[in-house]
Amino acid sequence: MTDSDDDNRGIGAIGFESDDEEEEMAAFESGFFKGHPVALPILFFSELWERFSFYGMRALLILYMLDGLKYTDGHAYAIYGAYGSLVYATPILGGILADRLLGNRAAILLGGTLMAMGHFIMAFPQETAFYTALALLILGNGLFKPNVSSMVGKLYRQGDPRRDAGFTIFYMGINLGAFLAPIACGLAKAYFGYHVGFGLAGVGMVIGLIWFYMGRGIFGERGAPPNPVIFQAALIGIVVSCAVAVPMVVRLMQIEWLREFLIPGIAATMFVYLFAVALVSPAVERNRLFALMILFFFSVVFWAFFEQAGSSLTVFTARNVNRLGIDPSMFQSVNALLIVVLAPLFSLLWVKLANSNKEPATPVKFTLALLQVGLGFLALVIGAKLAGGDAQVNVVFLLLAYLFHTTGELCISPVGLSTVTKLAPQRMVAFVMGFWFLSSSLAHFVAGKVAQGTSVQANATAMESLNVYSGAFLHIAQVSLGAAIVGACLVPVIKYLMAGVK
Repeated sequence: MTDSDDDNRGIGAIGFESDDEEEEMAAFESGFFKGHPVALPILFFSELWERFSFYGMRALLILYMLDGLKYTDGHAYAIYGAYGSLVYATPILGGILADRLLGNRAAILLGGTLMAMGHFIMAFPQETAFYTALALLILGNGLFKPNVSSMVGKLYRQGDPRRDAGFTIFYMGINLGAFLAPIACGLAKAYFGYHVGFGLAGVGMVIGLIWFYMGRGIFGERGAPPNPVIFQAALIGIVVSCAVAVPMVVRLMQIEWLREFLIPGIAATMFVYLFAVALVSPAVERNRLFALMILFFFSVVFWAFFEQAGSSLTVFTARNVNRLGIDPSMFQSVNALLIVVLAPLFSLLWVKLANSNKEPATPVKFTLALLQVGLGFLALVIGAKLAGGDAQVNVVFLLLAYLFHTTGELCISPVGLSTVTKLAPQRMVAFVMGFWFLSSSLAHFVAGKVAQGTSVQANATAMESLNVYSGAFLHIAQVSLGAAIVGACLVPVIKYLMAGVK
């Protein structure tokens, strides 16, 4: 998609200046975005509404499969795990297509359109529509997600001291959308039914698309197609490929053996390849790649347990938590709210510790994250032990679990991608970044397996259900705390392998 003459006039009107070397983007002089490029709000609100749609649908997904489609716990968790793993695998391909053919802007618009279609199709109460919608959401997220983040980076020149602050503001938009979505879509579901809730998520995606489209001219050449000559043909080819891919993704989610082996197979192949590359690399590069591979496994463990929030933890909330009349889907807002409140405090904490040369090293932060996610599940176990004859856990223990999980997230999430850029050899940063993204995909696959361990029979009593969850959450806590102990023991080894990188 090329900029029209009107778009170019719009760019000049808001303060772009050009020279032979590069365009310089005007900055806000006051307000929330003070000092940042005028294009940042376009990306901020586009991502806010996209995350609104994503987390709004996610809040309802597992409950809809159980209540609306009448799936068993095990079947619902398997589909949820397959969806989550594919959602986090496709951005690798979407980033490549944007870099080589589409450009970031066109990829964002195409991806957002596919996601909007998916959300609205989800509003129809048929199983075929359900799987078609999931396929469109998977493909659309693959195009949208990596490219909107890339566009934020392109607003700042290399070495621009505003870059980290700009990403922090952008991250706030993500969490604001994630906070509002479960509340809004949960209320829509509670009063009007699941399909109205799914439709509301689609409305959010359309708002984000319109906002980005209306502001597209503000970016100048940023995110434009790398080769305008072949752009139209490439766009048509990718649209046709997406149409062909939809039924293939549907079958992928429906065929059990494909669900079971695809993501683990891809992860194993990439791991073996990276290990082989490390073996023939210079000593420092080899050691740093080995450190990344160790951290990869700890990342998978953390996110596999953390992502129970969208599956087993939501179903547990619906069945065995005294919710005070609140719809179970709405509790998924708690994590995002805590992120907004606690992230600035953690940022100040790390800076203060760094200034006194006491900031924990990366492997220590990973260990702390594992410890805290384990403590979160342990809080749920204690709550289950204290439940009365009605088998209902006090909501305080659920909120305490979310608090521990969020503080754990703040120890691991902000440092993961940064660590990759520091440890990966410059010649293969993109590949290693794709390998790291795959940890999220593999974690969602594992999360589905973990959730299946919490499956409850359809005719189970509340007390029988509580006993199942209590036992499963205890095992999760034990594994997580055990992994934290292993991580603590390996801290000196990992720090040695990182060769001076903190």
